[in-house]
Amino acid sequence: MSDDTARPDPTVIGEVAAPPFARLPDPLQLCIDRTLRLRALAARSEIGPYLRFLADLVELQYRIQDDLPEPAMPDAAALARARAHAMPPLDRTGFAPDAAFEAIFDRFTGAAAEIEMPPAAAGALARVRAADRAGRDGMLRAVLSGAVPADALAEHAFVAAALQVHFSRMAARLDAAALGPVGDGACPCCGGPPVSTMVVGWRGAHGIRFCACSLCGTYWHQVRIKCVLCGSTKGIGYQEVEGGAGTVKAETCDSCHHYVKVLYQVKDPDLEPVADDAASLGLDLLMSEGPYERGGFNPFLLGY
Repeated sequence: MSDDTARPDPTVIGEVAAPPFARLPDPLQLCIDRTLRLRALAARSEIGPYLRFLADLVELQYRIQDDLPEPAMPDAAALARARAHAMPPLDRTGFAPDAAFEAIFDRFTGAAAEIEMPPAAAGALARVRAADRAGRDGMLRAVLSGAVPADALAEHAFVAAALQVHFSRMAARLDAAALGPVGDGACPCCGGPPVSTMVVGWRGAHGIRFCACSLCGTYWHQVRIKCVLCGSTKGIGYQEVEGGAGTVKAETCDSCHHYVKVLYQVKDPDLEPVADDAASLGLDLLMSEGPYERGGFNPFLLGY
């Protein structure tokens, strides 16, 4: 593994003075891009079977979205209150399933049984489908709080996939211009942690870094050479797999002793925050040998 701890991230800092703070997801396009990327990565990865399974799950996230009920959105007063107090307008901690989520959950868990998967995953899905209301709500709370029990990781991955569809649909209905920072490492829409960060090649924001929400798919601006989790600008380093293409690195922080991956879309326009985080599992395995803990949250990499 190469280590750039003593040197700043060498990529050009950016080409615009005032990048947009937030970019909201397009729920359908998000699934299309992620599915295509996972399939492309699976074709050349040592963990190809797992990435193909993830691609099938994400494609299912796309296929179940026809004719869903409209999600229950916060009213104007709640949105104003959230903005006044620098809180995310979509409250994860107070999440209550509505008709839209019920439809998503039933469609997704029902159709997922048709996907080819290992027996252990099929058993986990069966347990999710058989759970009573209290059991299901407990799994929802565990995913939304990031406190997933180690003995039920697969079950919660299916639940997280359903939640991703619901929260991306809600985030898409917000006003990006009304969003602002809500704290280090927190999505301005839902308060969720980043799955990874990406130095983008978008027109009007070329070379700018954005965090990508692991839940709702929102991107939010984050300055470079700064820990996205604790906000420290000291002791920031970059590590990657020896001989890598320089497109995926681990940004390490000596203050909080965590790392979050940085994806350089300016070098490879096909990079996708969730797909490439999962496909670069080898970097996580190498990082596990050192002093830094994984700080990015990916529901498809629970346990790593």
